[in-house]
Amino acid sequence: MQRKTVIILAGPTAVGKTGIAVSLAAQLRTSVISADSRQCYQGMVIGTAQPSPAQLAVVSHYFINEFPVTQSLNAADFERLALGYLDTIFSHSDTAVVCGGTGLYIRALCDGLDEMPAADEAIRKEVEAQYALQGLKWLQEQMQAHDAAFMAQADGANPARLLRALVFTLSTGESILKYQSAQKKSRPFRILKIGLDLPREVLYNRINHRVDLMMDEGFLDEAKALYPLRHLKNLQTVGYAELFDFLSGNITLERAVELIKQHTRNYAKRQLTWFRKDSEMHWLRADDRGVIPAINALL
Repeated sequence: MQRKTVIILAGPTAVGKTGIAVSLAAQLRTSVISADSRQCYQGMVIGTAQPSPAQLAVVSHYFINEFPVTQSLNAADFERLALGYLDTIFSHSDTAVVCGGTGLYIRALCDGLDEMPAADEAIRKEVEAQYALQGLKWLQEQMQAHDAAFMAQADGANPARLLRALVFTLSTGESILKYQSAQKKSRPFRILKIGLDLPREVLYNRINHRVDLMMDEGFLDEAKALYPLRHLKNLQTVGYAELFDFLSGNITLERAVELIKQHTRNYAKRQLTWFRKDSEMHWLRADDRGVIPAINALL
């Protein structure tokens, strides 16, 4: 390996990325940077499937349990932070492992993001307050009215992305699409992208099983502790949203767990759709015993 190399391990939730990342980083004597938009927040350990204490003890991790849930980070923040983490890792290692399923964060690190005008904080607070009161249907209608072009290609079930786009267009009078160009930034390191996948039935069974394990590990208690902050954008995410509905008396716990499994499967499908658009991705089966040797062969 002539130059520093970043190994991206991407793929859907519950595919087994974390275990592979830890084993690979231990073998290469390097560290792992999480590319997950929720694992960085404190108090969301179970619901975001953060690495276990045993895994954290094997290799050092960055962007895990690092920021208060009241602090809202975005892809631009991740780009800046991850480049800093890489400077630290590359001071003692020729490789670094980036592991996660948030496609926009991985794109930000690999390709960079366009410089964008700042959003108006007062508008952000008002939009988030209205969303908390009126829900996803209101948010979708607002996006359709203010930026139909964005809505035509957006994931309409992703409130975080819709909120960001709506706040941006109300603040600037422009579509956020204008600042999502195909211009890539040059990076001073090699990037190797590995996509991890499983047959759909296997993946969906793993998702269902993992949700059951999360509930056994105390996910409901974790959600109870966060319930007073349920209005925060960071908590408008699969798992917490359904348990908050239960805690509010809107649905039964059994129905909440059923919906968590369903919505997590839907999310995994969207993740795969995103990553499969990347022609630079080398796809490997996550449960293949030869997956780490296969990655090493690509280095």
